[in-house]
Amino acid sequence: MKIQFLVICFLAVAFQSLAQAPAANPFIKENYNKFEYQIPMRDGIKLFTAVYVPKDISAEKKYPILMQRTPYSCQPYGADQFPRRRFGPSEFIMKDKYVIVYQDVRGRWMSEGVFQEMTPQIPNKKSKTDVDESTDTYDTVDWLIKNIPNNNGKVGQWGISYPGFYASVGALSGHPALVASSPQAPMADLWRDDSYHNGAFLIPHNFNFYPYFTNRTDGTPTKTPSGKEFKYGTEDGYEFFLNLGPMKNSQKTGLYEGKDPYWNGNLAHPNYDQFWQSRNILPHLKGIKHAVMIVGGWYDAEDLHGIFKTYGAIEKQNPGIYNILVAGPWTHGGWNDTGDQLGSVNFGEKTGPYFQENIERKFFAYFLKGEGDAKFPEAQLFETGTNKWRSFDAWPPKAAVEKNLYLLPNGKLSFDAPTASTGFAEFVSDPKKPVPFTETISLDMNRDYMVEDQRFAARRPDVLVFQTEVLDKDVTLAGNILANLKVSTTGTDADWMVKLIDVYPGDAKDNANTAKNEKMSGFQQMIRHDAFRGKFRDDKTNPKPFKPGEVTNVNYELIDILHTFKKGHRIMVQVQSTMFPLYDRNPQKFVPNIHNASESDYQKATHRVYGGSLLKVRVMD
Repeated sequence: MKIQFLVICFLAVAFQSLAQAPAANPFIKENYNKFEYQIPMRDGIKLFTAVYVPKDISAEKKYPILMQRTPYSCQPYGADQFPRRRFGPSEFIMKDKYVIVYQDVRGRWMSEGVFQEMTPQIPNKKSKTDVDESTDTYDTVDWLIKNIPNNNGKVGQWGISYPGFYASVGALSGHPALVASSPQAPMADLWRDDSYHNGAFLIPHNFNFYPYFTNRTDGTPTKTPSGKEFKYGTEDGYEFFLNLGPMKNSQKTGLYEGKDPYWNGNLAHPNYDQFWQSRNILPHLKGIKHAVMIVGGWYDAEDLHGIFKTYGAIEKQNPGIYNILVAGPWTHGGWNDTGDQLGSVNFGEKTGPYFQENIERKFFAYFLKGEGDAKFPEAQLFETGTNKWRSFDAWPPKAAVEKNLYLLPNGKLSFDAPTASTGFAEFVSDPKKPVPFTETISLDMNRDYMVEDQRFAARRPDVLVFQTEVLDKDVTLAGNILANLKVSTTGTDADWMVKLIDVYPGDAKDNANTAKNEKMSGFQQMIRHDAFRGKFRDDKTNPKPFKPGEVTNVNYELIDILHTFKKGHRIMVQVQSTMFPLYDRNPQKFVPNIHNASESDYQKATHRVYGGSLLKVRVMD
């Protein structure tokens, strides 16, 4: 089975993926000693912790501690076993030397206890048995400070994706030695980040993830993964998941067989109920005193929501603290790569190493070692389209002006308001022939679909296309986007997908990264998209059906961008009801739990988008 980039446990955690790389790095063993501990928590549970200590540490030469807590294993296990290439956030930091710490979180791998997916936070703890990830972080930091000789008394933490969540919640520990945290691509609200996008279920992301996530069947600490090989019988994910039918049929595949609590939890809770509400860390991000740096990528297919919502929640709920935002042209964890291109789109420079050396390295050096200065911009972001780094004193930028981008008759798109909000555009949506989300034949959610040429979709009759005239000047959008649609359907439920697209001119030239089967001439680069399950239009906790033919509002957020549509390009918006198998299919007949739908529930429906529909955007003048 191919493990996709989305399977965070192998690619979001740089330490583990690099630990398995073939080329040995003698620097680590020559410069670090390794120790392994079972650190006791306040309730008696012990957490396995690997500690790498610089060999030249001494009373005269003390080092700070930099920690990652992970559910994905802090292997290689054994005090004489070392990572083969690098460890820590980057090679720069590895060579700068810190006490580097990795810990298996509660209930995972070599740690004791019971694991909970995205452990719910307990806001008012009353006893030692009231434990969560913030208390485990506090107890770990406290033990390290007291038991690792010659540390300098300062601790930092970082993590990507799931470990990014542990960095976020660890910031709530309140331990005075914790002075710097960097949640990177953090999960923030599990329903909105990784499981459902506004109610639309992410199929390949979750279907391919959980077999490689469950490794504890009897509660006994283990060094052995339990990845389960699954025979798809095809490399075509569109074909496989279409033939699979409703998600309830996953129990018949031999992969889950009704046993996986995490997969079953997803299917049993399609609404934003208490199960998911308790797995939203955002309301709890209060009382943080130390420095925080949120990091993420514009093309993060998994946790884009978590990046900007974590930054915003910390900014709002902890006024005055040192809280900064960094975003580049990266996929999930892509700042650990070169970051110079994605698919056929070239960004003109190696943005990953730039971030590692000039931002991340300096952040930890200042707050943990007192080296350099703290003169980081509030928001340091890479502007796509023009391919340049920009700094802002607030995000979204204060200079960005809110404007409406109107969906007009005859496929027109304009910042000029229509004289009358009349008419409609319509299409027939057939869940048995859904619009593919990519032209790539794969079982995975390939990383470059986020910038893929959308001409394959624009040419389908079940995709509405609106575009501006050729731009006579550059147009820069900065901040989030709000889709305000006026719609109707002949069914009783419907999904709505909105895509914002940069259309290149006909004379655009290919670049060194242009795929063999693509041309930059007329390229329709997807800039941002998201989905919305229509039955949640009024309340994501209590879905309700549409009334056939009745015009209703569907309003939702497409997450932030910083992109310049250059002079000579066009701005395009596409509206559709399927992006398969990225998102599951809506039967278009109201079913309380779509995962329990029957084949007979799936039906064609005619969807209309009416005049007055628009996108609310922020334009930099």
